[in-house]
Amino acid sequence: MNESVHILGNFENALREARNSVLRMASIAEQNLGNAIQGLLTRNAELCNEAIAEEDEVNSLERRIDADSFEILMRYNPVAGDLREIIAGMKVANNLERISDEARNIARRARKLLKHPVIPEVHLIERVYEKALGVFRDSIRAYAEGNTELALSLYSKDHLLDEAHNEVIRELSKCMDRDPAQVKQILHLIFMVRSLERVGDHSVNIGEDAVFLASAEDIRHQGLKRAAKKAAVNESSDLE
Repeated sequence: MNESVHILGNFENALREARNSVLRMASIAEQNLGNAIQGLLTRNAELCNEAIAEEDEVNSLERRIDADSFEILMRYNPVAGDLREIIAGMKVANNLERISDEARNIARRARKLLKHPVIPEVHLIERVYEKALGVFRDSIRAYAEGNTELALSLYSKDHLLDEAHNEVIRELSKCMDRDPAQVKQILHLIFMVRSLERVGDHSVNIGEDAVFLASAEDIRHQGLKRAAKKAAVNESSDLE
């Protein structure tokens, strides 16, 4: 009996540690993204350097999460919700690593921009960053809390991010037409905006993993339709 309790305790501790590692990874990825953008906006190369350097910590955490998760699978043979916890955690970690990759890419381009005189178009990136950060934070909260409703709301929020992305890309393209001398700097900004759009895509993936974890439902490739249907049902209920 004591041995069974001991094994169960070790298993629960291992699950808790794995989840905590994912949440720590999310915190570092968010910080890297913030440092990259603030480094650009405040012309602070040190913040950009931090975002690049901390990418190694994110990579290390992903490797540790994978190793710990495989050990849990082999040692405890989890089923049902516990198995979903492990699978979802590994998938979330993979998307977090990619988000941190985008932060590193932004930081590298920001450092190149800082070698040139400031251009006013830099601040166009702020509106895209705010929306990308909002989608990212909500995805992590959906995962941490098992909030499927919040996870489904990410589709519409990511759509708003896409709209902001497209609008800023159009504005930056016009800037290149007006001033060909700034083409190189503007191209760096365009690639940064695209990186932020991809942050939204990875965040939506995390939301889908949150739904899988909470309800054992795989909504990939059909989550947008489900979210729209849910919104329609809610709207109908409000009218009654």
